Amino acid sequence: MTTEAFTVRTDGETVKRLDQLAAQLDRSRNYLVNQAIQEYLKLHAWQIQKIEAGIAAADRGDVIPHEDVMGEMDALIEEKIRAFEDRS
Repeated sequence: MTTEAFTVRTDGETVKRLDQLAAQLDRSRNYLVNQAIQEYLKLHAWQIQKIEAGIAAADRGDVIPHEDVMGEMDALIEEKIRAFEDRS
């Protein structure tokens, strides 16, 4: 895979922390930045895919009614309150 250079500007404290971590891990600043970029892109691609799947489900009407969700949440809250009170 070919690589391409580009410039990133950030504050001095971030550079200092990046250099400290690179030294602790015996890795280059470039390696850490590339790892961070790859993780960022992977995470956001996953989020976008899940959002798009949710929108498609909603468009199909494949959703749980609000009242059902709220009823389940209320039951969970009550369960946690009872468990807390039982410990007291």
